[in-house]
Amino acid sequence: MLIAEDIKSVQWWLGILLAIAVSVAAGYAADFVGVSVLGFAKSPISAIMMAIVIGMLIGNSIALPGPVVGGLKFCASTILRIGIMLLGIRLSLVSAGLNTLLALPFVIIAITVGLTTVGLLGRSMGLSRQLSGLIAVGTSICGCTAIVATAPIIKANEAEASYAIACITVFGVAAMFLYPVLGHYLFPDSPSLAGIFLGTSIHETAQVAGAGMMYQAQYDAPQALDIATVTKLVRNLCMIAVIPLVGILYGRERGADAGKQPHWASMIPWFIIGFAVMSAIRTVGELGDRPFGMLEPAQWNAVVDFLKHAAERCLLIAMAAVGLTSLFAGIRSIGMKPFMLGLFAALVVGGVTLLSISLFGEAMVSAVASWS
Repeated sequence: MLIAEDIKSVQWWLGILLAIAVSVAAGYAADFVGVSVLGFAKSPISAIMMAIVIGMLIGNSIALPGPVVGGLKFCASTILRIGIMLLGIRLSLVSAGLNTLLALPFVIIAITVGLTTVGLLGRSMGLSRQLSGLIAVGTSICGCTAIVATAPIIKANEAEASYAIACITVFGVAAMFLYPVLGHYLFPDSPSLAGIFLGTSIHETAQVAGAGMMYQAQYDAPQALDIATVTKLVRNLCMIAVIPLVGILYGRERGADAGKQPHWASMIPWFIIGFAVMSAIRTVGELGDRPFGMLEPAQWNAVVDFLKHAAERCLLIAMAAVGLTSLFAGIRSIGMKPFMLGLFAALVVGGVTLLSISLFGEAMVSAVASWS
């Protein structure tokens, strides 16, 4: 949580400036490697990828002071969420609603399979019900946010929560780099299906945003980013229904009190509401010949373009911060059994998503398109 002492700290602001500097350097590095080194007319390497790589190299080479890390975490959380909120300007409410209908069946399937199979395997491996539940909910729904929300409900201890978060971070970062390539290979003619795959199978909101932006930059397919974002927001909203269920399934060993659940409203991230508000603004702005009765069409288009650029800039800064705070040392702390369960969880959710998309993805896209 941001407090007054953070704002007053010079090092905290240095953390923010470091993330901004890495994001700027990443743009130049992507162009240099793609154009000057590889010889392409346009770099096939995205600035997002370079921001994460440069950030990881710096973060794992230099021990950053605590206040600096605090500034980086602000970028990786609040700045990220502002960027996602601003992405809503890319879609009208109708488009956002249709994308939600398109994503919902795949999200439900992935969550159902992930929660059941991961929990069962974890128990068979001798892991606690709590650790198994945290890895299951973190993989199936929304990464660290779901883990933090679920841990007190099932009375997981600090070590279990830390192991689960480490697993989500390791495999989520790997998926962020690999899945855009895999999604394009499997669905080269359908960025919509690729977007569903990214939004359903990658753990963290930040990781989905990074993967979607990589896909957009590398394959010139903004639709993939739009649908990946909406799909991930749908998964986030599923916390309202799923976390109480997880409390029942995984909290019995330590007598977790199902009555001590957070209020449902606290499980609706504010940036989801902000995303909907921005979509509503886009919708209202396009209703008449003069947006809001006062702007010329050219002026409205300039506003929309500015907000789109601001969203992508916020996400780029957030990805730089994610790289700067992704420490390899966390891998060693996981332990082999939780690591293997985290790997299994990632593969199951990704595999089930691919299978369901292959079976009825095209039919869903066609059906939703007929409603627009």
